[in-house]
Amino acid sequence: MTAPKTPLFYLLPLLVVLTSFSRSAAQPKTPFFPDRTGVVSYTFRESFKNDVPGTLDKIKALGLTNIEFSNLFGKTPQELKALLDERGMVCTSYGTGYNELVSKTDEVAQIARTLGARYVRVAWIPHQAPFTLEQARKAVADFNRAGATLRGQGLTFCYHNHGFEFQPHGRGTLFDYIVQNTNPQDVSFEMDILWVAHPGQDPVKLLRKYPTRFKLMHVKDLKKGVKGDLSGGTPVENDVALGTGQIDIAAVMKAARKTSIEYFYIEDESPSVDTQVPRSIACLKSLAQKK
Repeated sequence: MTAPKTPLFYLLPLLVVLTSFSRSAAQPKTPFFPDRTGVVSYTFRESFKNDVPGTLDKIKALGLTNIEFSNLFGKTPQELKALLDERGMVCTSYGTGYNELVSKTDEVAQIARTLGARYVRVAWIPHQAPFTLEQARKAVADFNRAGATLRGQGLTFCYHNHGFEFQPHGRGTLFDYIVQNTNPQDVSFEMDILWVAHPGQDPVKLLRKYPTRFKLMHVKDLKKGVKGDLSGGTPVENDVALGTGQIDIAAVMKAARKTSIEYFYIEDESPSVDTQVPRSIACLKSLAQKK
C-alpha cells in the first residue's frame, strides 16, 4: 500500500518553525547590553595594580558586573572570587598565555573554574614575524589538544585574534587556516574587532563567514586615520571610545547578534579609560535599543 501524501500546506507551519529555530538557535536570547556585556581587566590594569577591591567597585559603579580576567593582580583565585561574590560580580572568561595553556593546561583549568569562568582565552601565538603556515600548524595542534582537555573539565577554549594571523594563505588567510583546521567542539574564538580591522579585514564579513565559531568578543575602536598592518601592534593611544573611531560599531554589533557570541567585553588599552569607557558604554546602550 502506498502511504498517503501529506498536503504541502500542512507542512508549511513546521517548515517555518524549523527555519526560525535554525536561525536563532545559536543566538543567546538575552540582549547584548547590559546582560552580556562586561569589561576586560586589562582595561583597568593600572588601577587593579594598586587597589583590586576599589577597582571592582569602580567598574560596578559603571554598571558592569562581568569581567574577563587575564591577571590575578596578586590575589589567589579564591581571594579574587570572594571579592567578586561580595559585589555580585562574575568572571566569565579567564585569559592565560600560550605556554601556560600548552604546558599547564590542568592548572589553568583549575584557576578558571575557581574564578567561576566558563571560557579560557589565549590572545597571542609566540612567533617570529612574519607569521607562517608552519607556526599556524603548530598552534592548531596545540589548540586542539588543550581545547579537548579543557572541554573535559567543562570549559570552552577560545583563541583571540591579534592581527598577525591575517597573512594571506591560499584563497584566504592563516586565520582562516586556523579556524578551518581546529576542531569546532574543542576550539572556539574570541573576536577582537580592532585586531580584525587593523590588518585590513572586515569584522562584519568575518562574523558572517564563521557565525558559530565565535563565542566571545572584545569591543574596541581604532583611531581614525591610523593605517594598520600585520604586526599585531599599535600604540595604546590609538584605542578610542566606541563610535568615535574608524570601525562601524553599529554594523559589527548588528552582525554579532546573529552569531553564537555569548559575551562582549569592552577593552580599552589607552591611558584615557576613565573618560573613554563611559562613552563606550553609552555607545553600546544606544545600539542595544535599536533593532
